[in-house]
Order: sequence, then structure tokens, then C-alpha cells
Amino acid sequence: MVTLKKSLNLLAAVIFTASSVFSYAQSNAQTLGESVQETEQSLGETINAAEVADHEHEAEAEHVAGEKSQAEKVQDHITHHLADDYSFIFFSDEETGKHYGFSLPVILIDNGLKVFMSSEFDYGNKVVEKDGQHYKLYHGKIYKTDAEGTISYDVAHHPTNEKPLDFSITKNVASLLFTTVLIFLMFLSLAKTYKKGPNNLPKGFARALEPMVLYVRDEMAVPNIGKDKYKKFMPYLLSVFFLIFLLNLLGLTPLGFNVTGSISVTACLAIFTFIITQFSANKDYWKHMFWMPGVPVPMKIMLAPIEILGALIKPFSLMVRLFANITAGHSVVFGLIAIIFVMKEALGTAGAVGIGFFLSTFLVILEILVAFLQAFIFTMLSSLFIGMAVAEHEHDEAHH
Repeated sequence: MVTLKKSLNLLAAVIFTASSVFSYAQSNAQTLGESVQETEQSLGETINAAEVADHEHEAEAEHVAGEKSQAEKVQDHITHHLADDYSFIFFSDEETGKHYGFSLPVILIDNGLKVFMSSEFDYGNKVVEKDGQHYKLYHGKIYKTDAEGTISYDVAHHPTNEKPLDFSITKNVASLLFTTVLIFLMFLSLAKTYKKGPNNLPKGFARALEPMVLYVRDEMAVPNIGKDKYKKFMPYLLSVFFLIFLLNLLGLTPLGFNVTGSISVTACLAIFTFIITQFSANKDYWKHMFWMPGVPVPMKIMLAPIEILGALIKPFSLMVRLFANITAGHSVVFGLIAIIFVMKEALGTAGAVGIGFFLSTFLVILEILVAFLQAFIFTMLSSLFIGMAVAEHEHDEAHH
């Protein structure tokens, strides 16, 4: 903004000066004197405007170096929620700088095993020393440093410090472990009911799970894979569906879960689908991929790379779709909640709270539907890809 003001002022001075020179060639000395006087006045105004702009630039620089604005604080909070971390932070006290939550174990392999709690980093304010090695938490990653915690940078201002092998229990890992245990507890009672007899009715919370299990079986597995082969893949499909669904629901709570909004987690789930699909494929699947029957030989040569590329694009689409939708949903929810803080001066406390509460509540209800929808889409497409790989194809002689 400051640069733009300077440019406009300079352009105005140049245009005015040029017009003065043109007037000089057409007018008498008196007109020249008036033009020069006006030019000097314009240049004086330009210099004053430049000085004001410089003061504004310095004020902006001081603001950046000093305390952050409310909008910047909100943006930092959203970024922190979406990113993985070495501790759970529920809320913070800005006046005292104290964070309320709990730390997680840090597990490093660097000339031996080093285990300690992330609280020793004091959220990046302290350097941790273990067995003569020093470590610093910087922008969500652990680097090896000296005793002062010096971070070196390259030309692009990226840290060049060495990083140890990190097997820490981060926020995403802890969330996955918690959800896994929760799924086991949920289905143990349902499994016990079926062991007693196939016609026994589930009781308690297991009664709510049975319709969802039947939904995955009857609406996804059987139609896409077939009645003869669907049972083999039901454990994976049920695991993926309930894992994504529960993680999405927990992501709407104040616990700070954003597991399915991590590209590494969605990539891992997509890779599992890809591996199961390829290792379960029959000869017809590979034949249609590398040497499609019933097609002229030149077309077969052209279609083979396209089919191979399509097989790789399928898991990529699974990964990006889940990651992008969940990340966008969380960002929008936090953005609407931020109205309470950012628009408090313009709308008043009551108005900002009312609008923020109404919009965020409506979107959270919508996100519950999206949580189920994303689990459904991932599981449906996984069953469809598996069904395409295990399907038996009958070829007539005419095709050959």
C-alpha cells in the first residue's frame, strides 16, 4: 500500500512536470513562472506525501515486529489447530502466556534412544539437552542445535539444521491410537452378541452399530464386489469406514483432532486401498490393463499407459478428496467462530457472538453430515476399485 502511494505521487509529479514543459513552449514568460510555481508546489506536496508514507511504513513495520493483531492471532490459532503437534493445547492465556493442555512423549533416535516429554521444550522456548545432544522445537519440528539453540538457514530461509529420527507420539498419532481403542471397544460387544447366536439382537450401544454395519455390507460391499467375494474385504471396509467417520466426528470437538485433515494419514489410507486392490486383482484385471481384449493392436499399445496411469490416479483422488474436504471444513468453522473476536468492535459483543454462534452452529451440523459423507465416499470408492479388480469378465470369441 505504501509503495503504491509513492508510485502514484511520483507519477502525478512527472505528468504535471511534463505538462508544465509543454505549456512553456506555448505560453509567455508569465505563464512559465506560474507553471514553475505550481510545479514546485506539487513537488513539495509529493515530498510531504512521501514522508507521510515513510512514517506509515515504519508504523506498519513496528506493528509487525510488535504485538499481533486480532486477525493474525486467529489465523495462527487456525493454523495451529490444523497442523500436527507434540502436545494438546485446549486454550491459552494471552496475558500470562500460559497454555492449558497436556504434553506427549517425544521419542528420538540419535546416537541412541532418547525419550522425554514435550513439555521440556516449553512450546519452543527452551533447548532440551539429552546425553550431550541439544534439541530445539522450531515451527513444529525438532532440530539438532547447540546449547544456545541456534538455527541456521539457507538462501530460501529454510532451516538447515540436522533432524534426528523422530518416532514421537504426536497429536495425530495419539488421536489414531485413541480412535482405534474406541473402535475395538465399540465392536467387542457386537461381536459377543453374534457369537452367542446369529439371531441374537444386540443390546445397548451395539444396537446402533448394527444398522451401519449392514449399510456398509448391503450398500457398498455386495453391489460393488459381489455376493461371492465381498466377505473377504468386509473387515477392511468396515475398519476404513468407522475409522474415518469417528475421526471426522472427533475433529468437530474442542479436543483438537484433525487426523483426516493430514495429507500423510489420507495418503496412508489410499495406499492401503491401492495395495489391497492390486494384490487381489485377477488375471482379467491385468489383461484389461496391459493388453485390452477386443481392441486393435495399435490401440492396445496406446491404451496400456493410460490404464496404468488410471490405476495410480485412483488412490491419489481418494487421498486428495478426503484431505481437502476435511481441511476446508475445519478452516471454515474456525473462520466463522473467529467472527466473535474479529468483528467485536464493528458489531458489538452481542452482535458478533450472535452471528458467529448462529453460523458456526449451522456449519457444524452440516459438518456432521460431511463427516459421514466422506467416510461413505472413501469406502464406496474403495469397494468399487476392489470390485473392478476381482470381477470376472466373459469374453466372446468375436472380441478376439
